Formats: sequence, C-alpha cells, structure tokens
Amino acid sequence: MQRREAFKTGFSLLALVAGGVAVGTQYASATQLPRLRPPGALSEDAFLTKCIRCGLCVSACPFDTLRLAQFRDNGVGIGTPFFEPRKIPCYMCTDIPCTDACPTDALDKKALSEQGSYDINKARMGIAVVDELNCVAYLGVQCDACYRACPLIDKAIVIDARRNERTGKHAMLLPKVDPAYCTGCGKCEHACITKKAAITVVPRELVVGELNDNYVVGWQEDGDAKLKDADTNIKMDLKKSIKELDKGVEL
Repeated sequence: MQRREAFKTGFSLLALVAGGVAVGTQYASATQLPRLRPPGALSEDAFLTKCIRCGLCVSACPFDTLRLAQFRDNGVGIGTPFFEPRKIPCYMCTDIPCTDACPTDALDKKALSEQGSYDINKARMGIAVVDELNCVAYLGVQCDACYRACPLIDKAIVIDARRNERTGKHAMLLPKVDPAYCTGCGKCEHACITKKAAITVVPRELVVGELNDNYVVGWQEDGDAKLKDADTNIKMDLKKSIKELDKGVEL
C-alpha cells in the first residue's frame, strides 16, 4: 500500500514538473507583442492600474479585434485587452462600443469626445512606422495598399511621389505617416502585401519624440510667444572661449 501511494505521489510530482517545463518553454518561446490597447486607453501604467480585466470591451467589439492577453502573450499584462492589427485591425467604429463598455474609465471616453459626441479619429492607439528597406514602394514597385486602406487617407498616410532615379522612368509612390493624424488602427498593416508587413503599428511612446522647451517653432501659431521676455543679449567671455578652443575642448 505504501509503495502504491509512493508511486502515485512520484507520478504526480513528475507530471507537475513536466507541466511546469512545458509552460516555461511556451513562455520562453513566446513572441514579444506590441501593447496596442483599445481606443481611449490611458497611459500604460495608468491603464494597468484601472483595468479590472473584465473583458467587457472585448465582448463589445463587433469585429473580434480585441482579445484578452494570455500567459504566452509576452509583453502584455495577462487578462488585459489588446489587438494585433496584422490579424484583425481596429475598424474605427464611430460609436466606439469597446470604450463605451469600460466600467472604470481605463478607456477614457472624454479623450475621444468632441462636443458631447464620440470622435474615433481622436484615438491614439499607436502609430504606423514604414520599413523603407522592405516596402515594395521604396523598391520602385507601384503599391499603395496601405495608403488606400487608411481611414484618414491623405492625412494619416500621404503619398510622396518621386522620380525613380534607379530606372529613370515612372514614379515612386512612397507612403509617409503623419503622427498628428495616425490613430494606430492598423488597417495599413493589415493591408500590406509583403510577407511580413513593411508598415507596422507600434506604441506611440516608442517612436514619437518630444522637443525641448527652449526650441522655437516660429511658423506655428503662437510658436514664438516664448521669446516675449527672452534676454537676447549675448553673454560670452571671448578670451575664455579662444583659450578653450586652443586646448581643443569642444564648447
């Protein structure tokens, strides 16, 4: 009897270890996924704090775009909603049912509202980035699949027509993304004709820069307002500057 119990215990432990190894292997081999959240999602830290993993946004999506992250979805908080645009993009519902269903405002309704109505074009789920080395348009092949798929055509994605210097014939129709308009819906990535999409949606914080406060963009409205009280007198110790230059020290 004791031998039988010992055998059963040993078999259970062996199964447990084997299961742990299998899960660990699955996790280790999981592909790092971009954290593309539903429309109106707060910043990642704030979103993870407020999201209660209820799945109501997933259920509300009519296109099955959203899904809840599982253990193998490396880089995405387990149980939180996200989407992979290469599989199913966001189809930009004007009533934004996923955001409307959120009970905790982890998906911020106010951020997508304009004078009391929803405006899906205010969404900033991510930003599309073009891989110019593998985009066929940059190789000289006429392709505007991403451009035609864009719901904000001629705004979020525009075409830069250039002469094909390699052949001397025809034109190169090059897609360019404007971060000011791109919503990150991923319809461009979904439509891309290359084996692995040459235009990819990534979280905005990974690619969008931010100017220092001291820069003046004079052509923008009120861009030069910061110069109003600026001291424009040049204060320079000429002798010290020459001395430092003589030493080869970069100023």
